Amino acid sequence: MHSFRYFDGRLFCEEVELASVAERFGTPLYVYSAGTILDHYQRLDEALAGLDHLICYAVKANSNRAILHLLAEAGAGFDIVS
Repeated sequence: MHSFRYFDGRLFCEEVELASVAERFGTPLYVYSAGTILDHYQRLDEALAGLDHLICYAVKANSNRAILHLLAEAGAGFDIVS
């Protein structure tokens, strides 16, 4: 699943029009889709279902607390480097 789509020439993330997000918070900004992140995590988890595994997210790639919380709730582990 990919949650970024154009409707009538306007870009949306999930059900949110990104122009309104840019107006509210200014630019540049990062926008993440919880639905897409969880979908990708679940697909990988399902692909590894026959194996003893723990999917670990590399925190140094992106330490956004909302993303870390989302992945922790999904059951992910974390690769942390000081």
